[in-house]
Amino acid sequence: KKTREQLALNIMQIIKDSVDKVINDSSQKSWIAKIGFTLLALLGLFLIFFLLNKSFEWINSKLIHYEKGIKRKRKNILKYIFHNKSDSMFLIFSKIIKIALIVLILFLYLPLLFSFLPWTEGLAQKFYGYISDPVTKILVGLKNAIPNLISIIVIVVIVRYILHILNYVVKDVEEQKLKLKGFHHDWARPTFNLAKIIIYALSFVFIVQYLPQSKAFQGVSIFVGVLFTLGSTSAIANMIAGIVITYMRPFMIGDRVKIDNTVGDVIEKNLLVTRIRTTKNEDVTIPNATIINAHLWNYSKSASSVGLILHPTVTIGYDVPSKQVIELLLNAAKNTKDLTREFKPFVLQKGLNDFYVEYELNVYTKQPKKIPHFYSELNKSILDEFNKAGVEILSPHYNAFRDGNASTIPDTPKPAPNPVEKVIDKITGKK
Repeated sequence: KKTREQLALNIMQIIKDSVDKVINDSSQKSWIAKIGFTLLALLGLFLIFFLLNKSFEWINSKLIHYEKGIKRKRKNILKYIFHNKSDSMFLIFSKIIKIALIVLILFLYLPLLFSFLPWTEGLAQKFYGYISDPVTKILVGLKNAIPNLISIIVIVVIVRYILHILNYVVKDVEEQKLKLKGFHHDWARPTFNLAKIIIYALSFVFIVQYLPQSKAFQGVSIFVGVLFTLGSTSAIANMIAGIVITYMRPFMIGDRVKIDNTVGDVIEKNLLVTRIRTTKNEDVTIPNATIINAHLWNYSKSASSVGLILHPTVTIGYDVPSKQVIELLLNAAKNTKDLTREFKPFVLQKGLNDFYVEYELNVYTKQPKKIPHFYSELNKSILDEFNKAGVEILSPHYNAFRDGNASTIPDTPKPAPNPVEKVIDKITGKK
């Protein structure tokens, strides 16, 4: 044990040393030394950066030369992906390494730079604290999340493997290598897409329990869910309609259809919309929900087997025998090219109206995409046949208000008179 006098002497000595240290540190010579050491340390940092920059300039020049040699000799994919100096793959890696070295040098050198001046001694510790605290939290979080991360990876691998197997099955069904009773091959891809949605949804349900349970993450999830709910009402309606259309099979790609007042060929169908190219080469996009609620005509579905019936109508007065009208209509059908001769055309008397009889000519075709062309040709043939026979095609109002005007049948142009006949007519007095 020390006596009180000894303890007092020790304390006095400590105080004296501290005072002497403060006096020495506050002296002009001490400040000059500290500032000098700080400037030297700063100069050393600039020198290190200068040498680092020069070294990487030399390395980059060598890398560019090496990469050009690879492109010239091997002609590999680098020639097309990285086509100029700024996009060089090696320069990108070099830049990443350079930035990493600069960060490492600053991290190790700053404590030395800040250690000479009294008011900068604590900056290094604060700087390391700003970096170490979040890094520590991240590392601890990763450590705690490793089991959950492994579980998520296992779920993802299983899901990918299942989808990989299903994709092979779908390809075989689409190519009709694998046939399932009652299952059409064009259902394969849509069914696979629906199965993917269900599998992804189930996998997400399993994965959610392994995700972070923080309030921020939950808030973001709720926000995304609300946006999806508000913005996808019509999209979901179209998706459901697309699924119904897929399994109803009212049309296929390439079919000639009529939806409401739009007539054309189906060029695309998906879960949301169906695209039709009209006979005038106009691309029309129709939402699937509209198709479900509208009448749809498919001209191609049965055309190849039983033929599609074209049925132009004419109205003829009661003074013309029906037998003659039917014969003229059948002749018009016979004279129309490219119609299907596999099935015989026929004529129906559709109505006995007040001023006319309505006849309907029915002919067959297996080319639904030429319907406008066939109607045009049929109308021309019908008009020609009736004009040749001198039978007038009437409309109800025109027939009802006839007042003795000349017939609408165009006159047949008379051939030019023979010169011999002219002389004979003069001799005989004929005009």
